[in-house]
Amino acid sequence: MQIKGIRARAAVAASAVAVAATVWGVTALVESGHAPPRENVARERDAAGSGGDNQAPGQQGQQQIPQGIAHDSESGGNAVNITIDDGPDPRWTPKVLDVLAKHDVKATFCMIGPQAKAHPDLVKKVVAAGHRLCDHTMDHDTTMATKPVAYQEQQILDAKRLIEEAAGGGAKVEYYRAPGGAFTPDSRRIAAANGMRPLGWNVDTKDFGKPGVAAIVDAVKKEIGNGPTVLFHDGGGNRAQSVDALDQVLAWLKEQGRPTGFPVRTAPSS
Repeated sequence: MQIKGIRARAAVAASAVAVAATVWGVTALVESGHAPPRENVARERDAAGSGGDNQAPGQQGQQQIPQGIAHDSESGGNAVNITIDDGPDPRWTPKVLDVLAKHDVKATFCMIGPQAKAHPDLVKKVVAAGHRLCDHTMDHDTTMATKPVAYQEQQILDAKRLIEEAAGGGAKVEYYRAPGGAFTPDSRRIAAANGMRPLGWNVDTKDFGKPGVAAIVDAVKKEIGNGPTVLFHDGGGNRAQSVDALDQVLAWLKEQGRPTGFPVRTAPSS
């Protein structure tokens, strides 16, 4: 009987260790930021489970930028955030700007550093039209989450510098979006410490793959219940479908009584 009792206690202890290891493994996967390219990062959670409000170190006593990934809209309610990735592009960014102006909508442009440097006129037009700037790194490396911290920092901060130099006039980059949604605790910390809110998305239109205008529009209609931040592209190839779909989506949002706004920066996510 004594031997059986010892074996039973050993089995319980082994089970507890296995459960703990499983929990640690899940947390490690989430915290590492490994996400397939174009994954819907609305489902990514911080290791603490907050979903978006850890404070950046060294920012006590001043306006604080949370390290958590933002999805909500500053305008609250049923407002929608339009975000545009991978530009600026000399052919497609002007067309996107025209569509946004047509519908009187402001968007957040997540720019690649060298693209911004190559087309400073477009960066200035984006800022002059009242849109916001977002850092989308130097090389759009979707494997950044597996790279050293120094590499991540270089990708983020060099792009921020190039975008702001191209914008001129003291314009600031206000957000950071990891390529493919591959955020890491370090990349979020670096962004927040430099005044940029990590920015996710809730609706992946899949426009990058050019599935057809109808499919892009349908993706927004089906996924808008996931949350307010919608992902479009103005760079990375022919974006004719993206432009046409954006026009239709903005018209549909207006019909639905859905205003547009900017993603939260410092306000707590709900």
